Amino acid sequence: MRTELSHLLSGASRARGTTVIIDIFRACTTACFAYASGAETIYPVATLEEAYRLKEIFPKAVLVGERNTIPPEGFDFGNSPSAMEQADLAGKTIIHATSAGTPGIVAALKTADEVITGAFVNATAVTDYLLEKNPDICVIVSMGTKGTTRSTEDDLCGIYLKNQMEEFPNSMKAIRRHLRDAPVAQKFFDPEKIHAPERDFDLCLSVDLFNFVLKAEQTEHGPILRKVDMPPKEHPERPDALA
Repeated sequence: MRTELSHLLSGASRARGTTVIIDIFRACTTACFAYASGAETIYPVATLEEAYRLKEIFPKAVLVGERNTIPPEGFDFGNSPSAMEQADLAGKTIIHATSAGTPGIVAALKTADEVITGAFVNATAVTDYLLEKNPDICVIVSMGTKGTTRSTEDDLCGIYLKNQMEEFPNSMKAIRRHLRDAPVAQKFFDPEKIHAPERDFDLCLSVDLFNFVLKAEQTEHGPILRKVDMPPKEHPERPDALA
């Protein structure tokens, strides 16, 4: 398996092989928490127009997402893992619209053989999945800010996944320390940014909370993310990653 690191919506649009879409702050993390809270289906969408169209088809669906961090008009939740953590989503259909992660998923599905999402919260599940599938090419796409500007957290997660597959040491402690002071994370520590709570920062940088992968698939009404549970597997203890 040849693993390549790619970036932004332009990279997602050139996806091939098995592609991993990364958006740590916060789309790919939020989607994992939605499934952990009982969601039945997640529709990732590229535009608000598509979100509202699907809401007409599925009137009981829950709208989750953001534009400039703020939930769009009519949305039930922002793009927040802590909001998903606290919500009762049992059996719910989620329509998920964000500025970078969900458009990246939609774009990658047009050209890649297979698309999954990646985050720190399910990092080992993702790398186990990739190692078991062993595709000829694996492209890890860090979506960045709005899909147009590279961001430190997504680039670091891409490197983290690649290192883990290649059994190269990672330091989650160093990543967390670096991101705590990075400009991209300051919204989580601004009390006026009520839709980006500090707990989101902690959840987004929690490693291996979930042992499942989210795989994108085309359906009659558009792409969905399907939860793929990974079998339990013993791994060498990684105290630094779990700190």
